[in-house]
Amino acid sequence: MSERDLIAHLARFSGILRARGVRTSLSDEADAALALTLVDLSDRDEVRRALAVALKVLPRDRAVFRELFDRFWAGEEPADLPPDERRSPDRAAAARRLALRPGRARDEILERESERGDTPGYSPEAVLRGKPFEECSAADLAEMERLLTRLAWKLATRRSRRLVPTAGRGRVDPRRSFRKAVETDGELLRLARRARAVEEPRLVVLCDTSGSMEPHTRFLLSFLLSLKRVAPSTELFAFNTRLVRLTPWVSPGKLGPTPERLAAGVPDWSGGTRIGESLAEFVERYRDELVDHRTIVVIVSDGLDRGDTELLAGAMRAIRSRARKVIWLNPLVGDPRFEPTQRGMEAALPYVDVLAPAHNLESLERLIPMVAA
Repeated sequence: MSERDLIAHLARFSGILRARGVRTSLSDEADAALALTLVDLSDRDEVRRALAVALKVLPRDRAVFRELFDRFWAGEEPADLPPDERRSPDRAAAARRLALRPGRARDEILERESERGDTPGYSPEAVLRGKPFEECSAADLAEMERLLTRLAWKLATRRSRRLVPTAGRGRVDPRRSFRKAVETDGELLRLARRARAVEEPRLVVLCDTSGSMEPHTRFLLSFLLSLKRVAPSTELFAFNTRLVRLTPWVSPGKLGPTPERLAAGVPDWSGGTRIGESLAEFVERYRDELVDHRTIVVIVSDGLDRGDTELLAGAMRAIRSRARKVIWLNPLVGDPRFEPTQRGMEAALPYVDVLAPAHNLESLERLIPMVAA
């Protein structure tokens, strides 16, 4: 199910609840849309609990909520649902806009929407997600960068499979529950629960800023800058004929950098490429400090190297020997005719765990399961 379909289903389910007297607001729907990005959508109980919390279902309405959720999950929709609640694309679109702007006050957004009197309409999101970066026009930039920001947020707040104790809702933990009961003479006063932890990814990203990467660099760096804001432990580097550590430039308290500011500060931006020399410098100066068995190293490059490929192979071997995983994102992989025959790619490939495309938003979205695995 696409994100657009998911929001539409959520809007219809909220309409069903309201028709049965369960009060939910547009703000609650926005919270629910956000909550669904943080849970396993294939886990029925987890989705039900997330919606009950986000929609602020009162104790007196829980039985009705559960009944309607079970029916809706099975594909049933009450025939007596009022027409204005049965299909509400305007409400779904409004909820989508609210839910996908993390960090903004929803009340403020609602107020602005009301003042403008906008009627939500078709969003070009589906088209942009599949559009190659090099084909994006100036008019696409703002919307694409917003989508990249949201993708970074999803990556940084992904749920792991690991369960940790929680004071809120979650799966019942029988062992901890019984241990607590021992402290109260065997009386089970409260169930202990566990929930899936939110794990910030440990990433080191090295991004090629050479001339051959120019059509993709702006979007890739926009994504990486957004990722750094929501996952502060992420380390960022740029390289072309030399390596530059970007992390100090985007530390908290610094002026918000943009791809343009980075381009002005990185030597030889859009120039030549010496991948081997740059990665060798990373190994010599930063590997021991920044890379360990929990770290995923992501290299973003088309592999068009003008330097020593033996040096590149040695640097990749050294990185792989220490990292949890090495992912190479190559914009050229998005072309069905692509074969990894470039000298740089041939030298690096034996030490790469995952070779994946990075030519559009859809390809970057695949980074989430790669990091989680």
